[in-house]
Amino acid sequence: MQRFLAHSTYIDCDAPGIRARARELAAASTGELDLVERCFEFVRDRIRHSWDYQLNPVTCRASDVLRHGTGYCYAKSHLLAALLRANGVPAGLCYQRLSVNDAGPPYCLHGLNAVHLRAYGWYRLDARGNKAGVTARFCPPREVLAFPIRGPEECDLPGILAEPLPAVVAVLEKYRDVRLVHANVPDVAPAAWHAGAGDPHSISR
Repeated sequence: MQRFLAHSTYIDCDAPGIRARARELAAASTGELDLVERCFEFVRDRIRHSWDYQLNPVTCRASDVLRHGTGYCYAKSHLLAALLRANGVPAGLCYQRLSVNDAGPPYCLHGLNAVHLRAYGWYRLDARGNKAGVTARFCPPREVLAFPIRGPEECDLPGILAEPLPAVVAVLEKYRDVRLVHANVPDVAPAAWHAGAGDPHSISR
């Protein structure tokens, strides 16, 4: 479980800004579930989704997401993981493969989180930000994610990762404009994932 509490390059939970915000959220909480919900709702509602709001800069590192107040789903998941880890709650990253236009190819990865709750074990939650047609909530043990799996090539990619996928980091680090990220969103086919594109050290839910 220590991997899911660790500070790292992109989930930089020991950064001063992350620590300060994590303390603020913890100070108002009444227990673990309330703390996790406060962290989740802060990232979901207070950090604006880059494409929804057409906001630059493109962010990746959790502390940069917090500082600029914006990020793609992947970056927002890095921030949520960092805030939870800073509060001693194990958190990891999950991915879905979804249709970009809800109608077959092309496909892209969607980033979300898993948190280990003492009362329920691993639980997925999605802080990408609600909008028309998207209503993600924290209500364990029931998952209420942003996007359902619909088409035959869409799927929940298995496992919980301690660190972001290299393919995700590569896109967020390469492109400096949200429109370029949108035009080059990362994708990993299920067969490639099972062949080792995911983290071989991830854990099963």
